[in-house]
Amino acid sequence: MMGDDVENGNLGPYQDRPRTFPNMRSKPYTPLIFRILMGMNVRVLVILLLLGFGYVFYVGASTSPIIVFVFSVCIISFLLSIYLAKWVLSKDEGPPEMAQISEAIRDGAEGFFRTQYGTISKMALLLALVILSIYLFRNTTPQQESSGLGRATSAYITVAAFLLGALCSGVTGYVGMWVSVRANVRVSSAARRSAREALQIAVRAGGFSALVVVGMAVIGIAILYATFYVWLGVDSPGSMKVTDLPLLLVGYGFGASFVALFAQLGGGIYTKAADVGADLVGKVEQGIPEDDPRNPAVIADLVGDNVGDCAARGADLFESIAAEIISAMILGGTMAQRCKIKDPSGFILFPLVVHSFDLVVSSIGILSIRSTRDSSVKAPIEDPMAILQKGYSVTIVLSVLTFSGSTWWLLYTEQAPSAWLNFALCGLVGIITAYVFVWITKYYTDYKHEPVRTLALSSSTGHGTNIIAGVSLGLESTALPVLVISISIISAFWLGHTSGLVDETGNPTGGLFGTAVATMGMLSTAAYILTMDMFGPIADNAGGIVEMSQQPESVREITDILDAVGNTTKATTKGFAIGSAALASFLLFSAYMDEVASFAHESFKQVDIAIPEVFIGGLLGSMLIFLFSAWACSAVGRTAQEVVKEVRRQFIERPGIMDYKEKPEYGRCVAIVASASLREMIKPGALAIVSPIVVGFLFRVLGHYTGRPLLGAKVVAALLMFATVSGILMALFLNTAGGAWDNAKKFIETGALGGKGSDSHKAAVTGDTVGDPFKDTAGPSLHVLIKMLATITLVMAPVFL
Repeated sequence: MMGDDVENGNLGPYQDRPRTFPNMRSKPYTPLIFRILMGMNVRVLVILLLLGFGYVFYVGASTSPIIVFVFSVCIISFLLSIYLAKWVLSKDEGPPEMAQISEAIRDGAEGFFRTQYGTISKMALLLALVILSIYLFRNTTPQQESSGLGRATSAYITVAAFLLGALCSGVTGYVGMWVSVRANVRVSSAARRSAREALQIAVRAGGFSALVVVGMAVIGIAILYATFYVWLGVDSPGSMKVTDLPLLLVGYGFGASFVALFAQLGGGIYTKAADVGADLVGKVEQGIPEDDPRNPAVIADLVGDNVGDCAARGADLFESIAAEIISAMILGGTMAQRCKIKDPSGFILFPLVVHSFDLVVSSIGILSIRSTRDSSVKAPIEDPMAILQKGYSVTIVLSVLTFSGSTWWLLYTEQAPSAWLNFALCGLVGIITAYVFVWITKYYTDYKHEPVRTLALSSSTGHGTNIIAGVSLGLESTALPVLVISISIISAFWLGHTSGLVDETGNPTGGLFGTAVATMGMLSTAAYILTMDMFGPIADNAGGIVEMSQQPESVREITDILDAVGNTTKATTKGFAIGSAALASFLLFSAYMDEVASFAHESFKQVDIAIPEVFIGGLLGSMLIFLFSAWACSAVGRTAQEVVKEVRRQFIERPGIMDYKEKPEYGRCVAIVASASLREMIKPGALAIVSPIVVGFLFRVLGHYTGRPLLGAKVVAALLMFATVSGILMALFLNTAGGAWDNAKKFIETGALGGKGSDSHKAAVTGDTVGDPFKDTAGPSLHVLIKMLATITLVMAPVFL
C-alpha cells in the first residue's frame, strides 16, 4: 500500500530539524466509478447526465409532484456542495512541508479505504446471495399475492435495494474521506493567518460532506421509490397499493447498515490503535508532544482520523437517515391504510420532504459562518464553539418553520383537520430533544463545565483516581439522556394518539406515527450536525500538520482550540446519533411486528417476557451488546500492542530519532494498523449479523416441535428489544466517558494543574488512552449495531416463521 520510499525517504540533514518529510506518494487511488466518469469525453458525460436527470424527473413526475420537489432540492444541494468543495480547494496549502505531510496522510487514508471497502464489498455480495436464496424460498404475504408480486420479483427487488444501499453508503464514506484529507492542510495554512478563517474552512469542508451524505440518502430512496412505483404500476387495478410500497425499500436500509457497521468497526480500530500506540510510547514513555514528527506512529494516527471519523461517520449518518426515512414511510403507509385516507402519498413521502428542507436550512446555517475582515493571528481568538452554536441556532429556528409548513402541506386531512398541528408539535418535540441531547453531551464533555474539570482535578492524585472518576462520569451521563428519550417518546406518542386519526373500529392510530414524526424532527438538522462532526477530525488533522511541520506556537494555539472544540462536537454528534438510533429502532421494531403479522396471517402485537424462551432471547440480546463491545475494545488493544512494540523497537534501534539524526519508519506503523484493523473487524461484525438469524432460526425449530409457530419471531423481538435498551445505555456510557477523558487531558494541556509534562498530565493521558476505544470504536459502532439489528430482523422476518 505504501512504497519503500516511506522507510527510506530523504529527510535531509535531520540534525538541522528541516521541515521536510518523506515523499510518501504512491499511485493515487480513485474508485472505479469515478475513474470511469473522469475518463469520459466531456460531451458524452454531459449527455449522460442530462439523460439521467431526464429519467429521474420522468419517474418523479409519473409518481408524485412531491417526488419532483425532493429531486429538485437534492440536485440544488449537490450543486451547493460542489461550490463549497471548490471554495475549500481554492485555499492555499501553505508551505511545502505542510503539503508533504498532507500528501502522506492522503495516501495512507486512500490506501486503507481501497482495501477496507474492497473487503466490505465482497462480504456484501456474499450476503446478497444469502438474502436472494432466502427470499426465493420464503412465503409471500396476502398483499403480495393480491398484487401479483411473486417470490422471484420480491427477491430481486430486495437484493437490488440492498446493493444500492451498500453502494451509496460506500460513496458517502469515500466523499467524507476525500474532502477531509484535502481540507486539513488548508485549515493548517489558514491558522497561520486567522482562527476564524481556519474555522470557516473546516466548517465548509464538513458542510460539503454533510450535504452529499444527506442528499444521497434522500435521493437514493426517492429514486428507488419512484422507480418501483412506475415499474410495478402501483395503485393500478390488480397491482400493489402505494401503502405497501415502502416495505420494498427495507433492503436499502439494510445495505446502508451493513456497510456502516464494518466501516465504523474497521475505521475505529485503525484510528484508535494508532492513537493509543502513539500516545503510550510518545507522550508517556518519551515525553514528546502529541503529533511530534519523531513519533513513528504519528502518520498512522493522522490517517486514522480520516478513515475512522470522516469516512466511517459519513456512512454512519447516511445509515441513520436512511433507516429513519424508511421506517417512517412504512408506518405512515400503514396508518394511512388503517384510516382509509384517500391520498396516502403525503404521509408516506413526508420523511423525504423533511430531509429535503434539512438540506435547505442546514445550508443556510453552514453559510452563516463567515470569516471576519481581521486576518491577523494576533487578533483575539473567538470561541469556536459559540460560533458553531450560532449557526446551529439559525438552523434550528428555520427547521421549526419548515417542519411546521411541511406538516400542514402533507399531513392535513379532512378526516382529522387538526391532526397536522399535533404532528407539527411531535416534530417540535424531536427538535427540542436533539437540542437537549447536544446540550447534555456538551455539558459532560466540554472542559468549560464542571464534570470535565472535576475529572481533570482527579488526575492530580494519580492514574487510578482519573480512571475511577472517568468511569463514574460516564455512568452518570446515561441518566439525563434516558429521561429525555423517555419523555420524548411518551409525548410524541400521546400527541399522535390524540390527533383525531382513527381506524374503522374507531380506535386511535396515530401514536406510532407521532413517534416517527418526532424522530424526523430530531434528524431535521442532521446535515448541520454532521457538519459539526466532520469539523472535528479535520481540525485534529490540521493540528497534527502544524505540529509536524514545526509552525510557531501561536499557530498551534489556534489549532489546539479548534481541536478541543472538535472533540466536543464529535461527542455531541455521537449523543445525537444515539438518541436518533433509539427512536429509529423503536419504529423499526414496530415495523418488524407488522411484517411478522403479515407473513404469519395472525395478530402479533405483544411480546411476553414471562415466557422462558422469550426471556432468554432478551438475555441474549443484552449479552450481544456486551460481547460486541468487548471484542471491539480488545481489537483496539491487540492492534495497539503491535504499534507500541514497533514504536519502542524504532526508538531502541534508532536512538538518533530523538535527536533528529535518524528517520522514523512511518510506513511500518501504517501497515501494521491497516492489516490488523481489517482482520479484527470481521469477528464482531459477523457476530452482529449472524446472532439474530441463528437465534431466530433455532427457536423457530423449537417452536415447530412444541406447537408454537411464532416462538422464533417472539424470541428475536425480545433480543432486539433488550439489545436496543442495553446498547443505548452502553453507547452513552462509552461515548461520554471517552470524550470527557480526552477533554480533561486537553484542559490540563492549556496550562491547568501543571500543564503538559506534569504528573497530572500523564494521568490524564492514561485516561484518554483508556477512553480512545470507548468513544471512537465501541461506542459509535454500538448505535450502528442497534439499527442494523432492527433492519436485519425486518429483512429476515420470514426465516423466523
